[in-house]
Amino acid sequence: MINATKNSIQMKNILLFCLGLVLLSCGSDQKVEKEVVDAKTKLEKDLAMYTDVWNRYIAGDSTVLSETYFDPNITVVTANGDVVGIEAIQAFYKNYLVGFSEIEFEILDAFGQGDRIVKHWHFKGKHTGAFFGIPASGNYMDLSGTTMVTMKDGRILQEQDYFDLQSMMDQLSKSDEDMVIDVYQPDNL
Repeated sequence: MINATKNSIQMKNILLFCLGLVLLSCGSDQKVEKEVVDAKTKLEKDLAMYTDVWNRYIAGDSTVLSETYFDPNITVVTANGDVVGIEAIQAFYKNYLVGFSEIEFEILDAFGQGDRIVKHWHFKGKHTGAFFGIPASGNYMDLSGTTMVTMKDGRILQEQDYFDLQSMMDQLSKSDEDMVIDVYQPDNL
């Protein structure tokens, strides 16, 4: 009888131990699920802010290039060296507003993971002003590209654009008859 009682107590202890493990693992799953939901919410908020900032900037609101939306150490990575800091990016991006009229800018898609965002964009405009030192040609530019973005604490920390530089230079420097337009559109795939 003592062995039966001893075995019964051992079984109860094993069952309680297993039940405890199950309960602990359920709490763990909830914690992981909450972290996933929190990360998704943060990314959605970052995407909405990022898209809004660039739509407002192209519409003429240059005040968005500020510490409200950009980390003080914002870095724009370029082939000619990095552009670092709020004032530097204000001067850098001003080239687009000064260099072009009839601007059409569309974010075709934006998505991300963690602190990284990928933006697929399409820019059109008439080259009517100096653009990074290139005198106005009167040509229209039609260019698509992608921007890799790093966010930090809900603000833009780094951007790097990828686009066909040769197509851009050809469009700005050639006459209309010699021009090859960047005609890539995602619907054409």
